[in-house]
Amino acid sequence: MKIKARLSTMMFLEFFVWGAWYATVANYMVQIGMVKHIFWAFTVGPIGAIISPFFLGMIADRYFSTERILAVLHILGGIFMLIVPFFENNPVMFIVFLGLHMLCFQPTLGLCNTLSFHNIKSAEKEFPFIRMFGTVGWIVAGILVSGILIADRTAIPLYVAGTAAIILGLYSLTLPHTPPPAKGQKSTLREIAGIDALKKLSSPSFNLFILCSLLICIPLSAYYAYAQTYVESAGFMRPAFNLTFGQMSEVVFILLLPWFFKRLGVKWTLFMGMAAWGVRYLLFSFGAPAATTWMIMAGILLHGISYDFFYVTGQIYVEEKATVDIRGQAQGFIVLVTYGVGMLIGAQVAGWIFNRVVTETGAAALPQYGQFWLIPALFSLAVMLVFGIFFKDTVQEENKAA
Repeated sequence: MKIKARLSTMMFLEFFVWGAWYATVANYMVQIGMVKHIFWAFTVGPIGAIISPFFLGMIADRYFSTERILAVLHILGGIFMLIVPFFENNPVMFIVFLGLHMLCFQPTLGLCNTLSFHNIKSAEKEFPFIRMFGTVGWIVAGILVSGILIADRTAIPLYVAGTAAIILGLYSLTLPHTPPPAKGQKSTLREIAGIDALKKLSSPSFNLFILCSLLICIPLSAYYAYAQTYVESAGFMRPAFNLTFGQMSEVVFILLLPWFFKRLGVKWTLFMGMAAWGVRYLLFSFGAPAATTWMIMAGILLHGISYDFFYVTGQIYVEEKATVDIRGQAQGFIVLVTYGVGMLIGAQVAGWIFNRVVTETGAAALPQYGQFWLIPALFSLAVMLVFGIFFKDTVQEENKAA
């Protein structure tokens, strides 16, 4: 098997593992009486994202070959995931083992990228194709556990995810040997956290971008945690399957992104991504009372714009702003701020609001969902306005000046 096909298979399985349970676990928790604890299931991921860069920088990248540590982490993570359903009557242990799984899983996202970059000739030309199979893996997982098995309210997705993780762990042992990329190099906590990179990049616009990136991730957590319960309450028989249309739109808009980026520039592409978050939550809010199908599906389909136009464009912006020697640190810092700190705060805030606003289940909860979604909608639009008013497109200006 050619190397690109092997790496694409790895990426497919990587996101299959994540997608198999991430869009179903909330409805499963409702079924087993853990509705008040849903936000904790979406808190453990950000905790793993915060710890992951330090694990990668201090240990994985310095002492172990990438394919072997990838294997160990996935096998352990798979075992932890298979244990989770045994504690469906014990919320604390349920969350603990889900957390242990995510502590193993989060570092593998970076390890998959490292292994891919090491074994391809042109990252710019070859990696997007390989990464696309990750999105495909997430979509296929949703189709399987929700569209085919109709298992949203059962433990089946957790068993599927755990089994797939172990399979991926064993498959990782067959991947090309990839020595630790930072073997023999010294690194500090400041470098790993990206603090040194932030200091070098600091400017009013860049600092505003960092702040808005953190803030926009707060309402993002509400979508991941509660869109699945909302969609089911609205009468959709296969919630996770319907949510996969968001990932399908992501594939479409990632192909359209270069066209928009060239014409709008970094500022207005980022602005459109933020606007999409606010609009999707408004659609959810206004569509809730009558369970208006087109509004709910339109909100789901906006995932492509909201994710690609903000997060992917943000990575491009950081890549252009940073010098070669600090690009890795800068990108790591963005991940730490968004998927770590931002989503950690967001999961906690979303849970606090949800548990006070949405007190019913099923169709009776729909008017309350209308109130719930209005809060992240207004928050997202406020962040969008601040960004639109005060952000200066310095990358474009510098390029033109050159």
